Amino acid sequence: MERKHTREVVVGGVSIGGGSPVSIQSMTNTRTADVESTLEQIHRICRAGAELVRVAVPDEEAVEALSRITVESPLPVVADIHFRHDLALMSLENGAHKIRINPGNLGGREKYLEVINKAKEFDIPVRIGVNSGSLEKEVLKRYGGATPEAMVESALNYVGLAEKSGFDKIVLSLKASSVPTTVEAYRLVSQQIDYPLHIGVTEAGSLYRGSVKSAVGIGALLSGGTGDTVRVSLSSPPEKEIEAAKIILQALELREFGPEIVSCPTCGRCEIEVQELVEKVEQLLEGSTRRIKVAVMGCPVNGPGEAREADLGITGTPKHGILFKEGKIIKRVPREGLMEMLKEELKST
Repeated sequence: MERKHTREVVVGGVSIGGGSPVSIQSMTNTRTADVESTLEQIHRICRAGAELVRVAVPDEEAVEALSRITVESPLPVVADIHFRHDLALMSLENGAHKIRINPGNLGGREKYLEVINKAKEFDIPVRIGVNSGSLEKEVLKRYGGATPEAMVESALNYVGLAEKSGFDKIVLSLKASSVPTTVEAYRLVSQQIDYPLHIGVTEAGSLYRGSVKSAVGIGALLSGGTGDTVRVSLSSPPEKEIEAAKIILQALELREFGPEIVSCPTCGRCEIEVQELVEKVEQLLEGSTRRIKVAVMGCPVNGPGEAREADLGITGTPKHGILFKEGKIIKRVPREGLMEMLKEELKST
């Protein structure tokens, strides 16, 4: 798939847009003022594979904590501010590598421009985040609700104000909890600007439902070439958001994060417990960065053939375990030795 080329915005050494790989970010759920807990979680987020991290800045304690967090964090830190433009100004002064604001709830144009001018002074990027739930009243009235067109008009108005002030280190997002609204808003705005886009479905939901909902929305955009950085928003630990984002990007072949496991959906032909085997293979490959595709199939009839593109694969019968490589059976062992056989083959492959 061909990605739209957007201008590059650099956040603490991480490039967004400009042809850079689609980056992954998440957000801490600790109290930012609790520096130790927040830094501990940021390190976990880093180990999970994120390239950027966002922290909430709801009060003076949090903004004060930024001065230490931004220095000790292994990832560039994005300060997330709502309602109080003074906290955005202080976040810039306290070392934030980027700030995220929703202009619709900052208290008016003058306060928004004050933040933009401060960001220009410090040469720090700003994510202009337009959400369907916080559009200006006049825009909502004109469009009869939070339509994709309303979101785009609001976003372009704020981008235009920033440009008139001579500021262009902008990352843009237009999120809604509705997947169709989100996708259409991003597609519309992508046709009119070349700023990098932070994509995601806001308030997506629980781990299972939110992951599916995010995969549909984010996948639809990325498959059409739209999107430069992603966050999967889940009511789950940040590590789960990162895992979901990595799976989406790897499924679209936009990035590779190590092993890929493919498995059959099971049917009446299955002669082994596929679900149990998949879980064991996932545990075996956990933490690996090897670029290898491993297949787990339910029967020896279809296993090697349907998973021919896999580097390695396993299947079996109630009595025998079978290892195949690039579609060809290479080893048979007693059923109980199947996982050990795969483990040894992985070492030598």
